[in-house]
Amino acid sequence: MGEFRQAKWPEPIIFEVGGKGRRGYSLPRLEEEELCEDIQSYIPEKLRRRKDPDLPELSEVEVVKHFIRLSQMNFGVDNGFYPLGSCTMKYNPKINETLASSDKVRWLHPYQPEETIQGMLEIAYKLSEWLAEITGMDKFSLQPAAGAHGEFAGALIIRAYHKLNGELERRTEIIVPDSAHGTNPASAAMAGFTVITVPTDEDGCINIDALKSVVSSKTAGLMLTNPNTLGIFEKRVCEIAEIIHEAGGLLYYDGANMNAIFGKTRPGDMGFDIVHLNLHKTFSTPHGGGGPGAGPIGVKKHLRDFLPVPLVEYDGEKYYLDYNVPYTIGKISSFHFKFDVIIKAFAYILSMGAEGLERVAELSVLNANYLASKLVKIKGFEIPYGRNTFRKHEFVLSCSKLKSETGVSAKNVAKRILDYGFHAPTMYFPPVVEEALMIEPTETASIEEIDKFAEVIASISKEAYEDPERILRAPYNTSVGLVDEVKASHPRYMCLSWRMYKKKFKMGEKY
Repeated sequence: MGEFRQAKWPEPIIFEVGGKGRRGYSLPRLEEEELCEDIQSYIPEKLRRRKDPDLPELSEVEVVKHFIRLSQMNFGVDNGFYPLGSCTMKYNPKINETLASSDKVRWLHPYQPEETIQGMLEIAYKLSEWLAEITGMDKFSLQPAAGAHGEFAGALIIRAYHKLNGELERRTEIIVPDSAHGTNPASAAMAGFTVITVPTDEDGCINIDALKSVVSSKTAGLMLTNPNTLGIFEKRVCEIAEIIHEAGGLLYYDGANMNAIFGKTRPGDMGFDIVHLNLHKTFSTPHGGGGPGAGPIGVKKHLRDFLPVPLVEYDGEKYYLDYNVPYTIGKISSFHFKFDVIIKAFAYILSMGAEGLERVAELSVLNANYLASKLVKIKGFEIPYGRNTFRKHEFVLSCSKLKSETGVSAKNVAKRILDYGFHAPTMYFPPVVEEALMIEPTETASIEEIDKFAEVIASISKEAYEDPERILRAPYNTSVGLVDEVKASHPRYMCLSWRMYKKKFKMGEKY
């Protein structure tokens, strides 16, 4: 099959473009010449620059051409298949982007009086109610700014709950499966808990006997994703919830995999007490690159008084921000919430409706299992754990056999995939699978796209057994070729700013 060719401009960095005295703007001269000459006197002494700020000097045309060329060397959900397992990198409707970038949204300010932002508060209130219904929770706070931030908030709620009950001194442990997202144990540890890891059984679920052996009076809670990171539904989740609750702990749901269960089941119905959702994965905000994100957190009614403030409420006449939450963990973001993300999620749910969201789950599960059934037949690849188990929205492919027989690792496969115009899957996660490629096609991938991806994996397998050296030198057709990973991450070679560039290297020197 034909290989992909990514744009590859010999583009310099912006400081190396342009020339002295060039400007990308034109401002009218002040009428009073003396004011113009004495403009420095209007700037406080302590705010004046002591030297030239050394900014790039370019015309508008040069700026536009520079960034357009850079954009042509990028890859994203709008120009290719992005099967990034666990992160739900799916197409996002452009109408939602248009709404979020409208002046009515962009010019809102968090310091505005509540009576001037009733529309914003109404949207936030209705979204929080919808999220509660979708998850089976009773109340949501929109404060957390990302998924891990929501996790941390959840761990703080667990902490506050046990502190109020006078049990925090002994309830010092949070249990986390060994296949969990890495942020789960990190969030628990940041909240001051000791992390207890439980192993995965052969069927890809939590080992119930191991769980029972570590649950004790020290247990503060369990952090769990369902379906889990292997893409398998924890069929004994109600039993798990009973074990934790009988021990006096709380059950926390990591909402990263919510895409698989819309309209089919709800975390609240499984016995979870706390839920966070990734609006930037599941509800129509482009995910990745450091933002934007939002990780609203929802709870059952017995934990409502611990939620971060402010909550958005409605008294029958007006919408308002409620800070009167008795045992709140406090304010965990600078302002109320990420409204640009909130409005995209609101528009997404409004346009999809209940039937549409259920269809999302059905298609995401169908696509994942269809692709898994194709890839597992390809030489050198296998899907460990629960070998005959139906997957949900994602699955984890192991390249262990391929590596042992050809020397081609999961990393090498991932880099070779780039040559065909696809983004690589998540690599080496979860760690319970050797040489892992974690793949999630999502509901927005077409059958033609999925078939083509399967053909690419088959082609790479064939190449690995016939000419492995070619794969080891991949990628060839991307804007950046094979990277020296040690050098790329070594502090000696890192060059994160123009100032560092000038300090470490002479102008024009290759590095």
